[in-house]
Amino acid sequence: MQDPQGYALTTASAAAAGLYGQAQRALLEYRLSTMATIKETIAADPGFALAHCLRGYQFMMYGSFAVLPQARAALATAEALAAQATRREQQHVAALRHWSDGRIGAAVSTWEALLAEHPRDIVALRLHHFNCFWSGRAHSLRGGPAALLEAWSEDLPGYGNVLGMLAFGYEECGQYREAERFGRMAVERNPDDLWAIHAVAHVLEMEDRQQEGIAWLSRPVEAWSDRNPFKGHLWWHLALFQLEEGRYDEVLALYDRSVQNDGSTFYLDIQNAASLLARLALRGVDVGARWDSLADFAEKSIGDHALIFTDLHYMMALARKQRFGAAERLLRSMEEYAEGGAADAASVVRQLGLPLCRGILAYEQGDYPGAIGHLAPLHNNDAPIGASHAQRDILDQYLIEATIRARRLGQARMLLAERVRLRPGNRDAAARHRAVVAQLAQEARA
Repeated sequence: MQDPQGYALTTASAAAAGLYGQAQRALLEYRLSTMATIKETIAADPGFALAHCLRGYQFMMYGSFAVLPQARAALATAEALAAQATRREQQHVAALRHWSDGRIGAAVSTWEALLAEHPRDIVALRLHHFNCFWSGRAHSLRGGPAALLEAWSEDLPGYGNVLGMLAFGYEECGQYREAERFGRMAVERNPDDLWAIHAVAHVLEMEDRQQEGIAWLSRPVEAWSDRNPFKGHLWWHLALFQLEEGRYDEVLALYDRSVQNDGSTFYLDIQNAASLLARLALRGVDVGARWDSLADFAEKSIGDHALIFTDLHYMMALARKQRFGAAERLLRSMEEYAEGGAADAASVVRQLGLPLCRGILAYEQGDYPGAIGHLAPLHNNDAPIGASHAQRDILDQYLIEATIRARRLGQARMLLAERVRLRPGNRDAAARHRAVVAQLAQEARA
């Protein structure tokens, strides 16, 4: 039996092999059916090690310690069956072991070794891409698909997905022309590839092409109803374009309709919701009681450090609602994790997560010099926290606002001058820059 890219699968069941191919495609397209299809694959052949491994991978992609026991149970079954599997399948199981133990670097290296021998293993590439994204390895986001594209042919299932991953890697490395070209090629090949749609949206965001971004992402409400919560992230991008156009009522309506419409507690939904509300709050927009449910969930989730970037958003919600006791508990939990954790993320929590969270807390407590002290040293140096430039931009927005409120106008001018130079189409940054320059001139005259 073979997978859709022609690699051997250790199963005697044609049904299991076919279902594995369906699960693979569902994974790439963020289908709600992914886990159910994996379960069907296992039911067709309970001895299929790679199917159990894929189940473990899927649990790990949920980004929460809450499902770590299920991921490890799938791993244990896969390991017990792996002796008879191919070397490629055994490498997948080894990568899952590293990932579930928090050794992201070892997992990434294992997928790279696997791909050196099997360059068309689309699952390995996708998980390599996913983990590079959440550990801030921008050049690897580009380098992985760039290194492997020559081994693919256009008629192979998954070719368009490779183009989409390459597009996003180019975007995160600032190569916007290549990113847009490959992203549009990928979407043309497969309109169901949300990651490729997302890559093009990032280019439009970074180049402040707001009207094009709105047109690119304006879809019927039900357009992605069969997709997992990643669809909410695309709606979040649409909200960012509307935000930059000053269409705040539309942003709030989109938030209620598609960003946080069902009270989801999936990590990406929490990030989308908190960062969007924070952006609105920094512009003085009244968001009503929308922070309440986020702060409630953040309090319940203290101690879940599966993705440190999510911790920052827990802090946004807790600090904004002035739940300062809970915010301090979150900081203590992060300190304990950083001190006692063997996971790769422990050092990231210590060097980045804690100062960034302290900066957000200080800002919401009105200690603007303190916020600057925590946030400014990490300006342009926060990539290992994971996520994209567009997502991490909220940290720069906190820093800029803190410098203005602390009357550190020279520092504010520098930050805004940088922003205007790198994003000349950003009208909000240009207006704020002019205002700060005018204040400095007025003070100089005085």
